[in-house]
Amino acid sequence: MIPAIVGIALLRNEDRFVEQSLRNTLGFCDRLLVADNGSRDRTWDIVTGLAAKFPHLEARRIDSPAESQRLLEPFIGTPTWVLGVDGDEIYDPAGLAILRESLRGGAYADAWQVFGNVLNCTHLETHQHRARGHLAPPCRSMTKLFNFAAIDRWEGTCPERLHGGTPVFRAGFGADARRDLYRERRWEESEYRCLHTCFLRRSSLDEKGRGERTNIMERRAEGPWRYLGLGAWRRRRLGLASYKRDKYRRGPEVSHDVSAFFPDAV
Repeated sequence: MIPAIVGIALLRNEDRFVEQSLRNTLGFCDRLLVADNGSRDRTWDIVTGLAAKFPHLEARRIDSPAESQRLLEPFIGTPTWVLGVDGDEIYDPAGLAILRESLRGGAYADAWQVFGNVLNCTHLETHQHRARGHLAPPCRSMTKLFNFAAIDRWEGTCPERLHGGTPVFRAGFGADARRDLYRERRWEESEYRCLHTCFLRRSSLDEKGRGERTNIMERRAEGPWRYLGLGAWRRRRLGLASYKRDKYRRGPEVSHDVSAFFPDAV
């Protein structure tokens, strides 16, 4: 059976890059589920505008990030690949077209998760199609492509889609059944590559000069400090590196032509 490909985007105030992010994955996905968790900028207007043009983009507003995980429950145990997309992730659409055919042809069917190449952007010139940042490797890859045929259920509490909880695997699979394509292929040769704009402003509401956000899993780790607005202050006082800087700013800063990620502008 040819597997389906379902995208799941969890968004909150992402209007600077979200249109490009979603457009670039529309051709890859048979269905693209977009869950907006209370955006106050133009994100929801952008999403609904795309939904009006592309019927397989299904937009909805949610009250809690945990609802995004529940949207995926019908696909557990079925021949479905699930791609998690954030508003700060821009994929190479031509590369995804190649990856789509590979997945539909049975490639990586023995893997639970497939990791792609990433450029964690510290600077992006969309008009000049140049990006500067840190590559994975040596950074970790944060791409989220899961083989839902590998699991029978996903137990426990998931604060957002594809994070937390405990997948219960079918025979022959496990958490270590992963394919690290980003360690096998150079950035220039990869069909599965992502511009991760995690160090840039994601919303028109963000202060200029402020890019890095604390994600849900980091806020949970901060415990009660986050309720007092002291989580980031506590990390600085204790000399603790932020998660993103520790994981996504390893190795040299490099510059690349990223025209492939903005095909409509070429």
